[in-house]
Amino acid sequence: MKYQTAASFLADYARLTERERELFRAAVRAINAAFARRTGWPPRWPAALRVKKLTGHPGIWEMTWSFASPDGRATFELVEVGGEPAIRWRRIGDHTIFRQP
Repeated sequence: MKYQTAASFLADYARLTERERELFRAAVRAINAAFARRTGWPPRWPAALRVKKLTGHPGIWEMTWSFASPDGRATFELVEVGGEPAIRWRRIGDHTIFRQP
C-alpha cells in the first residue's frame, strides 16, 4: 500500500523507542491487510486498532496501536498517490498528538 508521511510524523517517529516502533509496524501490517481485502471505501479497519474519524477534524482519522504502556496513537488521512488509495501519516505518539493532529 502506498503512503506518505508528514514532517510532524517523522519528528514524532524519531522520538519513539524501538519497542514502540515495533508495535506501530505491526499495526501498519494490519492496516495494509485491510487495504488489500477492501471491497469498499473506506476499508473495513481491524477492530483491535479502534480506527475512527477524529472528532472536530474533518478528513483526519485516528487509530490506537497500543493500549498499555506505551500508550500508542496515530493520526492519518486517506489520500490518493499515483491514482491509488493511500495513507498520509500525520502524527504518532501518545494522547498529546491530538492537540495538533
